[in-house]
Amino acid sequence: MNPNLPRWCVLIPCLNEEAAIEQVVTSALALNVPVIVVDDGSDDRTPEIVGALPVTLLRHPQRRGKGEALRHGFREALRQGFDAVVTMDGDGQHLASDIPRIVAAAQRYPDHIVIGARLLDREQQPKSRRRANAVADWGISWGCGLPVADTQSGQRWYPRAALELVDLPAENFVFEAAILIAACREKGLGVVSVPIASRYHGNFRLSHFSPVRDVVRITTYTFGRVVHYGRIIASYRRSHDTPPLVIDDEGLLAIEAGEPAGAAR
Repeated sequence: MNPNLPRWCVLIPCLNEEAAIEQVVTSALALNVPVIVVDDGSDDRTPEIVGALPVTLLRHPQRRGKGEALRHGFREALRQGFDAVVTMDGDGQHLASDIPRIVAAAQRYPDHIVIGARLLDREQQPKSRRRANAVADWGISWGCGLPVADTQSGQRWYPRAALELVDLPAENFVFEAAILIAACREKGLGVVSVPIASRYHGNFRLSHFSPVRDVVRITTYTFGRVVHYGRIIASYRRSHDTPPLVIDDEGLLAIEAGEPAGAAR
């Protein structure tokens, strides 16, 4: 590990991921960092597969939702003395090979959450998910008081200040929105993104995320936080008058657009 970085690990929440979890975990282990896996009550072979690998495995006897899986993992990371975690989902849609770029951005922006934003190959994303994510980005950016690219991505770098928000009263997929909002509003953290690919083609299991139910939950929560923090118009302008901060040192967005690769934007 880079001695100039905080001590960090990879955190993988999962539920019924027997088809992909071994490859996901082994690819994370190949980065030579510790890995924590939280199994949220799987009833397939996921716990057996993970249990054979050199990771910290935490198990829920029954399903408690992604928010509680992340909360459990955050607490374990703090207990083990880590100062940051990189989260990734267990279904194979996130690649460990993207993590070094996320970590590099975290080193460059130490007081920020770093999001692996699905800005590449976006045509793979189903239109319903794309619309739902656009609504979430619009609202959660307002809640944060600053622009955020891909608020629904589960591949993120959380510094210690964000991990300390572990007890926020939010469940399921709302928890990830709650962490973003509180980290920006209460901890003064920024948010920076690095482009990763949208991956929806292939043998992925049916998503646990509901574009209707979960977007309604997230929107209701976010609107409540906008009202709670006040200065509603000012926070809207701060979050929508400028584009999100995206670090693209390799020019991936320009390459996809067929343009000469340029500097980060």
